[in-house]
Amino acid sequence: MVLNKFREWLEAPAAEVGDRGGKLNVLRGAVARVTTPLLPDDYLHLANPLWSARELRGRIVEVQKETADSATLVIKPGWGFDFKYRPGQYIGIGILIDGRWNWRSYSLTCPPDWTGEGGKRLISIAVKAMPEGKLSSHLVNGVAAGTIVRLAAPQGGFVLPEPPPAKVLFLTAGSGITPVMSMLRTMDRRDGVTDVVHVHSAPTDADVMFGAELRDLHDRHPSFVSHLQLTDSHGLFSLDSLDELYPDWRERETWACGPAGMLDAIEQHWKSAGVADKLHIERFEVERSAVGEGGTVTFGTTGRTLTVDGATSLLEAGESVGVQLPFGCRMGICQTCVVTLSAGHARDLRNGDERQPGDKVQTCISAAAGDCTLDI
Repeated sequence: MVLNKFREWLEAPAAEVGDRGGKLNVLRGAVARVTTPLLPDDYLHLANPLWSARELRGRIVEVQKETADSATLVIKPGWGFDFKYRPGQYIGIGILIDGRWNWRSYSLTCPPDWTGEGGKRLISIAVKAMPEGKLSSHLVNGVAAGTIVRLAAPQGGFVLPEPPPAKVLFLTAGSGITPVMSMLRTMDRRDGVTDVVHVHSAPTDADVMFGAELRDLHDRHPSFVSHLQLTDSHGLFSLDSLDELYPDWRERETWACGPAGMLDAIEQHWKSAGVADKLHIERFEVERSAVGEGGTVTFGTTGRTLTVDGATSLLEAGESVGVQLPFGCRMGICQTCVVTLSAGHARDLRNGDERQPGDKVQTCISAAAGDCTLDI
């Protein structure tokens, strides 16, 4: 009894930096008692910012230009990152700009357990600068190697199975190629490139991300076809042409990622052909077909409030006043950002559905419909 109480007392200062129980937590607690009021984490930060047990962190080690408006960021993750992710998944990345943390989700473009020079385990994402995207423009044109970023764990269901299907079709456009690039690199690394057709659309040859690598894969693997559709000179890729170009397309397990209009057309085409179960889609953008009225948003337990317009998501509103809201994909898919609406009304930006007090709302795709309060 006395020993148990002593152990609980010893562990208490470190209860938030690791799972309770185990010798490691006892040691953390003992060190914390010595270093109180600070925790060991506070000292570890001084030695190496990546040695944090409180949050996932990473250091940008290289920024590689892909096209005039896109770049690959190579990142060395710190403690706790799961390198066993599945090709096609995405991560959240947070970076400090003008004193405020900005978060977005980007697809991993590297294979799992990827190692760079010197055997260091690294990850990579590719970012396309968007005119209205403050963070994406900063990542492509402003961020420097050595910058420390925050990371959110890999997630997402748009993934390549292991082993990959015997016949595969990838349909991508623009930055929609990024999750597929992780899949292709994984197949190449594992020497498992099956019968794969990849149709990728971009305005011009200069706009094709990973263009040289696609050509190299095409040349090295007889079972891989890289079909580039340059839309400025040849127009949009016609789904009706699949019957002529790749007549076995109905037999192929298909992954598609790109602009919303393209994905809508693909969904309809596969549904009409009766093969919708073979289609996997990843959407990068929220289709905002509705707006709320705007109003004053109150973040319950924090006491913070903000008046916003009807197009600003509740997640963006919270982050702008420093409220740490849960989030994942930021596209209304993963349900990580769900919180309770304790008062007032909110509106789903995708379809205009109004949420009542007591309802659960996805903050990344909901906006204030008048004054409202979130239970967080």
